[in-house]
Amino acid sequence: MQLPPFLSCSQPMAVVSSNCIPSLTLGSLSQLGRRSLGCPSLSLKLTHPSDSSLHCSLNVPENTHEDTPMEKRFPPYPTVMDINQIRERLPHRFPFLLVDRIIEYNPGVSVVGIKNVTINDNFFPGHFPERPIMPGVLMIEAMSQVGGAVILEPDVKGTSGEVFFLAGIDKVRFRKPVIPGDTLVMRMTLMKMHKRFGVAKLEGKAYVGGELVCEGEFLMATGSDPQARFLYP
Repeated sequence: MQLPPFLSCSQPMAVVSSNCIPSLTLGSLSQLGRRSLGCPSLSLKLTHPSDSSLHCSLNVPENTHEDTPMEKRFPPYPTVMDINQIRERLPHRFPFLLVDRIIEYNPGVSVVGIKNVTINDNFFPGHFPERPIMPGVLMIEAMSQVGGAVILEPDVKGTSGEVFFLAGIDKVRFRKPVIPGDTLVMRMTLMKMHKRFGVAKLEGKAYVGGELVCEGEFLMATGSDPQARFLYP
């Protein structure tokens, strides 16, 4: 950066010792610095290295978070599986497909999916007309579908089936209501897999804005026949 003439270092601006590295803030030049450099503050750093030459540098603060427009502050969620890839793996369809995107996927370990909750979801007119809240049972269903992305992975599932069934839930807690405009972020972690029976146990946690809204443990069974749901021990 070209230094303004009034900050030229051709003449000594301070007397410093050879082992000292002072940092000066030019408060009296702050207004002039704004007009000249277009920055909110101006600081001058003087260093005096062993070669006895005097060096000057400007520390111009980077743009703060407040300087960034609201629409550019938050990056989008990554896409590991889009809705078309989800439809290829899950058998669910409208109006019961409750996963919009997979944003993290570790085969045989865990998966994270999102559900964009909008007032156009068909359950809101009845739950409730004056205070729309996503039903807890549908949050459980959405989390189960996210878990299905792990269960139906060919390298993980214990049978050759193409569907999965929710066999049981335990320790379920609903911490906060989920309303239109929220993005439900659901993490499902595989805890146990009984390949002989095609049964898996998963831990699920759902978040909105980083706050836990729902959690529980899920028991799922896979198979191509509806009777597969009775295979768990």
